[in-house]
Amino acid sequence: MNVIIIEDEKPAARRLSRLLAELDVSVSIMLHSVEESIAWFQQNEHPDLIFLDIQLSDGLSFEIFDLIEIHSAIIFTTAYDEYALQAFKLNSIDYLLKPIDDEELEKAVAKYRNFKPSTQKIALDFDDIKKLLVNPLEREYKKRFTVRVGQHLKILNADEIECFYSENKGTYAATSDGRNYLLDTTLENLESELEPKLFFRVSRKFYIHVNHIKDIVSYTNSRLQIKLNRYNEQEIIVSRERVKDFKLWLE
Repeated sequence: MNVIIIEDEKPAARRLSRLLAELDVSVSIMLHSVEESIAWFQQNEHPDLIFLDIQLSDGLSFEIFDLIEIHSAIIFTTAYDEYALQAFKLNSIDYLLKPIDDEELEKAVAKYRNFKPSTQKIALDFDDIKKLLVNPLEREYKKRFTVRVGQHLKILNADEIECFYSENKGTYAATSDGRNYLLDTTLENLESELEPKLFFRVSRKFYIHVNHIKDIVSYTNSRLQIKLNRYNEQEIIVSRERVKDFKLWLE
């Protein structure tokens, strides 16, 4: 089985590769952007199976299919469920929401192995799609987070968190009272737990809460700088590839 991973978050790609190795699935190559993937597909034999993130650093991975005709089977790996119908139109056999669950991954691999692509169309079951298309108003997101402070556990309400950020391999929550708390999680894991109407990932290092934005300032290279009410320990810069989505999110 020839398998590749297309994922812009390199730690997430390495984790997925390790999980697949435990299932006796060897990954031949990992790609990290739309541009890199298009160039690779133009020059190489297409794989049997692609594990594909949707939001890459330079755009949506669907752009690859606009330029390259790909017949490989696809298992989508993403933190966003709003693209399920677009995925349904491609050679998709599953759609795994991040953080990827070991058992769900094993089921997806087994589903691929049970298919015979030469005689049977590979596609997501429509029941699977319906499960993903949950009304955002009905979906439950985390309202509280627990952190350890000495020998005690403290509860942080999501509304009081100005931002989540990564620093020195740790993930922190900065609160409206000016304190920073170390969390036992990663920004990648937070992607599926945070209310998207309230929190936005402006860069690889920061998630910010819309209600705690004090100012937005133009920055070099068509980027934006975010100033929060209390947090000011590091510059918060909206990466250039996320500026457009950030402006849409604000509206």
